[in-house]
Amino acid sequence: MLDLRQLRYFVAVAEAEHVGRAAERLHISQSPLSRQIAQLEKNLGLTLFERSQQRIRLTSDGRVFLTEARALLRHADRLENLGRRLGRGEEGGLCIGYVADAMHTGILPSALRTLRDRRPGIHVALYDQESSEQFEGLRQRSLDIALVRTPPPEDDPDLNSAPLLRDPLLLVLPAGHLLAERPELTPDVLDGQPWIAVGDAPDPAWRDTFVASCVASGFTPDIRLDAADPLTALGLVASGLGLALIQKSMVRGTSDGVAIRELPWYGGSVRLWAAWHRIDLRPVVAEFRETVLAGRDAG
Repeated sequence: MLDLRQLRYFVAVAEAEHVGRAAERLHISQSPLSRQIAQLEKNLGLTLFERSQQRIRLTSDGRVFLTEARALLRHADRLENLGRRLGRGEEGGLCIGYVADAMHTGILPSALRTLRDRRPGIHVALYDQESSEQFEGLRQRSLDIALVRTPPPEDDPDLNSAPLLRDPLLLVLPAGHLLAERPELTPDVLDGQPWIAVGDAPDPAWRDTFVASCVASGFTPDIRLDAADPLTALGLVASGLGLALIQKSMVRGTSDGVAIRELPWYGGSVRLWAAWHRIDLRPVVAEFRETVLAGRDAG
């Protein structure tokens, strides 16, 4: 393995073409400098210098090696500087895991705008993953923060979490539906209506969970179609293919082809949590976490 100190000594001697002058520049004596150069040549199995009583010159192999040595040392200097800046939280990367709802609700875009304003040079990597994958990423330290639908267990030895958002589900109907004109809707009038279920595809139990929440509220949905995301569901509802329950943040300002009704007796909502490792290694991680938490509405 190359010794960076020996490389620096080699470059100094190569540039000065004199061991004595190089030693003065490096603030060391000539003897240890000569020994370090000889040790480097021995380790490499390569003659770097042609030596004479008057001067020391690079061999042809030495000139090639000098070019690469300079490049490596420049990179090492940049890496050391980056490491120090990362330690102070001045620059570097931030790896964020999220679920789609973190985007839909505006939680993540808003936090990213604030981050860009405060730290314009930072690199951000976004990973759209399910909650379980994000928890593993936090434990492996491949993620700095996770935005998830369910929090880790309270007694998790590695992870902390905080609620970010409770986004209530609203009823969305086709604009021409008979129920769309009613000012209030009771559970019995929704019983047996054709429904579009908005599901979490990676979770095999999502459909059962949705039906159970409806039954507990007093009606049984006749599910005709499944939609992988709220935007797809809105399009299907607008086409007159059924009713759907969609989070408030997704239907805000929506009017084309659909009618929206609140259901005070239905307590369903989309929840969002922030999760992070209990040990913060970098100040920028803690700062971004506080930015996310500052924008929460976890009522």
